[in-house]
Amino acid sequence: QDNRLSIWSVGDLGNVGLNGEYQGEPQLLCDIRHNGDVMDMQFLDQERIVVASSTGTVTVFRYHQNNQTLSANRRWEKAHYHVDQDTSCGGAACTGVICNNPEIVTVGEDGRINLFRADQKDAVRTIDNADSSTLHAVTFLRTTEILTVNSIGQLKIWDFRQQRNEPSQIFSLTGDRVPLHCVDRHPNQQHIVATGGQDGMLSIWDIRHGTMPVSLLNAHEAEMWEVHFHPSNPDHLFTCSEDGSLWHWDTSTDISEKPSFLHQGGRSTTYFSHNTINQSVVSAWLSNDPTKDRMEITNLIPNQTLSVNSLDILGPCLVYGTDAEAIYVNRQLFS
Repeated sequence: QDNRLSIWSVGDLGNVGLNGEYQGEPQLLCDIRHNGDVMDMQFLDQERIVVASSTGTVTVFRYHQNNQTLSANRRWEKAHYHVDQDTSCGGAACTGVICNNPEIVTVGEDGRINLFRADQKDAVRTIDNADSSTLHAVTFLRTTEILTVNSIGQLKIWDFRQQRNEPSQIFSLTGDRVPLHCVDRHPNQQHIVATGGQDGMLSIWDIRHGTMPVSLLNAHEAEMWEVHFHPSNPDHLFTCSEDGSLWHWDTSTDISEKPSFLHQGGRSTTYFSHNTINQSVVSAWLSNDPTKDRMEITNLIPNQTLSVNSLDILGPCLVYGTDAEAIYVNRQLFS
């Protein structure tokens, strides 16, 4: 009922236990009340955090390091709404936010896309009926292009340089219209995109070719809530699910070089569409059969039963939050 945004310090790298768990208590530095459920959040820069609310409001909070406080820096009331912005109960949940300072893009249950700038009071651009279904997540492809995923299994590319409010490309999972919940773009090869959704499958797309995924990988037993390429080591990908698992997908080396006991991942059935990509560097994610001898899957938290709702990753650190009302920090991903 009473939601808060909190800033924590998890200390230095010195105190790491044998299993990579951080030894010593994380410190709560400061927190602030937040109206509505926090649906998504992202750092805009070192001191500002953009937060999406179930009320449809988008807020930029500023973190003041000198006196350890948080304050609301800018607020766009009802950036997302069902009927009109003025009705008291008309807010629609803002489901996703992505930042590329100073620009902020938000998507919502109302199928609307907003482009804000951190220093401007009004939206720079709004695409009102971008989608007839809920938009669940958004990512930047490049500075002027974004990619959204929706509740009927579609990816859409939007180019802000175009005045028309139509997507420049539409991709879709065949037939089933399985809702997609999450999307991430490969950090170095912008044409490679990973998505996950209600059926727990991991889909890899090459947005230069065709309108269907390059590969569909059986993954989780329930909804996939988040997918992330490692920002500096994108042969590694991480997914988490309602089924309580958090998987590390590693395409970096030949599996025969690795000890076999690591392979605790689940099913690895795969379906493939053949792609003829003739380029010097073909990502392992786009090979015709990434599982044949190129992929290793490890469940990082094998005995967890409650949903793993969110994850993020930086360097050797993986952070994830679960329905146990706990946040975990794993600092030894590549040990």
